Amino acid sequence: MANSLFTIKAPFQPAGDQPKAIAGLVDGVKKDLKRQTLLGVTGSGKTMTAASVIAETGFPALIISHNKTLAAQLTEEFRTFFPDAAVEYFVSYYDYYQPEAYIPRSGTYIAKDSAINEEIDRLRHSAMEAILTRKDAIVVASVSCIYGLGSPKEYMDARVGIAVGEDIARQDFLKKLISLQYERNDIDLERGKYRVRGDVVDVFPSGEEQVIRIEFFGHYVESITQLDAITGHKITSLANAAIFPATFFVTNDTQRKQSLELIKKEAEMQAKKFHDQKKFAEEERILERTKYDLEMIEHIGYVSGIENYSRYMDGRSPGQPPSTLIDYFNYAYGKDGFLTFIDESHMTIPQIGAMEAGDSARKENLINYGFRLPSAKDNRPLKFFEFEDRIGKTVFISATPGPYEKNTSEATVEQIVRPTGLVDPEIEIKSTKNQIDDVMEEIKRTVVKGQRIIVTTLTKRMAEELATYLTESGMKAAYLHSDIDTMERVDILRQLRSGVFDILVGINLLREGLDLPEVSLVAIMDADKEGYLRSETALIQTMGRAARHLEGRVIMYADRITGSMQRAIDETTRRRTIQLAYNKEHGITPKSIMKKISESTLSKPVLDLDLPENISKDDAEHAIKRITNKMQLAAEQMEFEKAAEYRDVIAQLRKKMR
Repeated sequence: MANSLFTIKAPFQPAGDQPKAIAGLVDGVKKDLKRQTLLGVTGSGKTMTAASVIAETGFPALIISHNKTLAAQLTEEFRTFFPDAAVEYFVSYYDYYQPEAYIPRSGTYIAKDSAINEEIDRLRHSAMEAILTRKDAIVVASVSCIYGLGSPKEYMDARVGIAVGEDIARQDFLKKLISLQYERNDIDLERGKYRVRGDVVDVFPSGEEQVIRIEFFGHYVESITQLDAITGHKITSLANAAIFPATFFVTNDTQRKQSLELIKKEAEMQAKKFHDQKKFAEEERILERTKYDLEMIEHIGYVSGIENYSRYMDGRSPGQPPSTLIDYFNYAYGKDGFLTFIDESHMTIPQIGAMEAGDSARKENLINYGFRLPSAKDNRPLKFFEFEDRIGKTVFISATPGPYEKNTSEATVEQIVRPTGLVDPEIEIKSTKNQIDDVMEEIKRTVVKGQRIIVTTLTKRMAEELATYLTESGMKAAYLHSDIDTMERVDILRQLRSGVFDILVGINLLREGLDLPEVSLVAIMDADKEGYLRSETALIQTMGRAARHLEGRVIMYADRITGSMQRAIDETTRRRTIQLAYNKEHGITPKSIMKKISESTLSKPVLDLDLPENISKDDAEHAIKRITNKMQLAAEQMEFEKAAEYRDVIAQLRKKMR
């Protein structure tokens, strides 16, 4: 496209309403509009439009999605469009997370408990490094991008550079690694650790997939080599390397000493407050806990829960918000130097707005009962007005923009006509009387044609009972809701697409982001029960699941037409009229979307991994651990082929161990 930093590589050109939408958004960016909305129907290629805007304007971009799975799908698409750019993935790195909490009513203290996915942690570090070191960064993030990280300046300034021929003693280099929170481990070399063997130092940077080997000769760096982390084979020789911190929260020695003094003073003030209130248990608790944390920070530079002291580590004033991923964009490019795209904004915006209030209530109890200092409240997500102030030029993307987008956008660009010529589904309203019998007949007629069906209910119990009834009636049905774990959901969706199941019964999980082009019929049970699941937005999104099939249609079972139903029907009819007129004018014959499950690029392929015949048991165990993290990530993001690929390599490693 237009800008050399971002060159789109795609087997197709913009079509339908895409050229008009791209031109409108680019014009808005050039006019310095702060807020725009892309009202794009399901299947209209909104990601291609966003990519084209990036290419035309040349701005780095932050794309925010409301869940990890959609963020992963977007990452894959943007990497397809921009194979030469730094397209990164930034989501919460917890496979499991139990926040620290205190329940006064029962006197129960719940310690923080978490399990970090090493691969996602690497991807987060990689995203931060890309923003700070490249001009062509595109980061796809979940709403975790509004949570606190260390200061971007400290993170950037703390990095250690090393070059061939540099005059530096090995011991001085090791001291620098320790200041970056790298740990020495000569047996188990994992990310964030280093290994020393004579004059050879191996470092596994937190944001990399390869190990950096630095060889010293006296006080000089003799060579720098990049190694495969699993096999240890040489990949390439380097003239220099930059090693970023192993953790997100880093401080220099001066800042750390100042921080420790300030934390100690606050602890003493809080203890005195408890003492004056005759809360002696709380007084003792805050002094003991703070003393332990201070000793850990002083001796090893880190402690579990160090983020609760981030205000002091960052040198912030009371009440000042923490640094977040968005601040990394502002630090690297300036507020007007990047674009923000908020995908499925009708879901993402409310989610962002609700984050800070929930976090504040939990922290209040911890502070009042002596588990945390008052300054812990400054380790928090951004408040919504703080988020607004940081994002700069923003494009909201949704088929159903919410009130916020409508009220704040200076321009709205519609993308109604799909490149495939597909039109919005026909809508039929039927009585709820005998709705189960009727939907069964509709299912039979649809299955005969080799097509799939989605049925939405109002409750989990109804979804389970209906799926069971359909199965007992000889149909291939399954249910899907929030009680089903991630891995099982992945299997169910895959089985629907492949034909193991013909019918999927669910609630609101069957709306945004599920790309199921085999689905031709969406049946909405009890559509006239006004509420969140039957709002105008929910109905339009649910009906959109049938918009990727040539014979797409929707049946609403209702005994009356609610206001939400009427507005959803009117909007769908409006779009359908525009689409049909466009197809007629341009002689377009609609065709269904054909889409296979693509391979993941979140991790590199491993099928061609050259595993050494004499790999040691320890090396094999470490490799299995790393690849298992990749396999789990691929499975969570519905990248089935990639997950199977990792599984096969794990089997190879276990065989070699035996």
